[in-house]
Amino acid sequence: MSRPVKKVPLHINSSQGRLLIKGGKCVNDDREFSADIYIEGGVIKELGQNLIIPGGTRVVDAKGKLVIPGGIDTHTHLQKPVEVTPVADDFYHGTKAAISGGTTMIMDLVMEKAGVSPLEAYDKCRELADAMVCCDYGLHMTISGWSEQVAQEMDLLVKEKGINSFEVFHAYKGVLMLDDSDVLKVFSKAKELGSLAMAHCENGEIIEQKADELFDLGITGPEGHALSRPEEVEGEATYRAIVLANQARCPLYVVHVMSKTAANVICEARRKGHVVFGEPIAACLGTDGTNYFHKCWRHAAAHVMGPPLRPDPSTPGYLMDLLANDDLQVTGTDNCTFNVDQKALGKDDFRKIPNGVNGVEDRMSVIWEKGVQSGKMDACRFVAVTSSTAAKIFNIYPKKGHIGVGSDADLVVWDPEATRTISAKTHNHACDFNIFEGMEVHGVPVVVISGGRVVKDEEGLHLTQGSGQFVPTPPNAPYVYGRVAARDQALAPQKVDREPYTGPVVELAVKVDNVKVTEAAPALSPDIVHRAPTRSGGRNMQESSFALSGEQIDDSKPRNQSRVTNPPGGKSHGLW
Repeated sequence: MSRPVKKVPLHINSSQGRLLIKGGKCVNDDREFSADIYIEGGVIKELGQNLIIPGGTRVVDAKGKLVIPGGIDTHTHLQKPVEVTPVADDFYHGTKAAISGGTTMIMDLVMEKAGVSPLEAYDKCRELADAMVCCDYGLHMTISGWSEQVAQEMDLLVKEKGINSFEVFHAYKGVLMLDDSDVLKVFSKAKELGSLAMAHCENGEIIEQKADELFDLGITGPEGHALSRPEEVEGEATYRAIVLANQARCPLYVVHVMSKTAANVICEARRKGHVVFGEPIAACLGTDGTNYFHKCWRHAAAHVMGPPLRPDPSTPGYLMDLLANDDLQVTGTDNCTFNVDQKALGKDDFRKIPNGVNGVEDRMSVIWEKGVQSGKMDACRFVAVTSSTAAKIFNIYPKKGHIGVGSDADLVVWDPEATRTISAKTHNHACDFNIFEGMEVHGVPVVVISGGRVVKDEEGLHLTQGSGQFVPTPPNAPYVYGRVAARDQALAPQKVDREPYTGPVVELAVKVDNVKVTEAAPALSPDIVHRAPTRSGGRNMQESSFALSGEQIDDSKPRNQSRVTNPPGGKSHGLW
């Protein structure tokens, strides 16, 4: 499919755009250092002190502040054609909100129902995104059905279209869910292509049954959503996905890790050597599932997402602890917003409430507040979980997620002391509710630079629709596949060399089909339920001999009248 060339103002494309970020402390995932940053043509040209720069260069004062790589949100839904109502945040509003919060690249999920060509879905998504995005973006591909054609299109998506990640769903039965045999085929194909398998982990069979049961009991409100998807349902599917990926020898990325149980499964698998990554999201790090039991339906419904937030209020802190210590690796948002009137499609039936919450604008500040400000992680770890590790996993590092000569000039001047209060009244989302409403957070992006352009400063946002670029994600990321080849070799099945067996081989009896019954079966009593004789004509030993009349099935046979004085095993009395 041909796409129109984007018309971007000349000053944005100009290689003469020059910036100097002066006086800040640069933070990468591995170290902090003081340096000025000279930017030209959308990339970092020089790092150091007392740089000699051309005249006319714009200077950004970062004294007393941190300079960090722009955030990478690994998980957004800025288009979701499988929903009955369109998402509120499209590619324009979603990337606008991202930039406002310090995120300079998003990774969206291409979604279509089973039967739609992945290539067709990809082209459709690219056409929408290219015309609307305000920052750079990458794509993941959903596989919602399996066929030889899908396998061939996965080849093309990796080799020609810049896709290196494929997501499967263990939930949403009848729409996106795959059975285990198809999941295994997708994972095997992903491994063959050097790409990354991703999984939405919930048990769709259990969810469907429990949701119907709860509705029949009269539970129709948002609390039914949480009750129908208990924590163990996420944990079981996470374990199953890891097993399937391990059998395919394919690296696995578990999206939106929402519970302690699922997180613990991932941690245990990593300790055993599995190549698996866990992605908690802003929502589960910043709030919890007690909101589903709020007396206000509007408030409760606004938090409905899948998997749901967990009612255990200690869950956010627990997940943050794991994230801080690299038991979980990256953060996304699963940003998929709906207005209250859209959520109201399920006002009488929680099963019909569109799933999704906000997060792309507030992710960076929420993680700084709950992670760094609380003392659980340092600034370097913050950079790792918000950008650098994502760039490594999806093979765009050090182009993205790094401050270094030659890296893209996607940077944020971050004020760690500044505070702001999150509110739907001031956010840049297109939705009318914010799940972090009223939360005061430390850590504010005061200047955001995307592609070498200042897109946010003290004067506000300076955005151009369609100015973002698609970022291809090549296969065989060293961070993901670096140890896979050696691991495959170490775990490869080994044939045992031995001398051939030369001994006797038993001859099989006559085929059972040819056996004739030579002895008549006992007469059948009408009081006893009889099973058919075995194929050899004998009595079926699973048959009950009980009858209400007291009759036994073998009453017609003579009884042995001899008394056994020393039964096998000895007498039950006397001296031993």
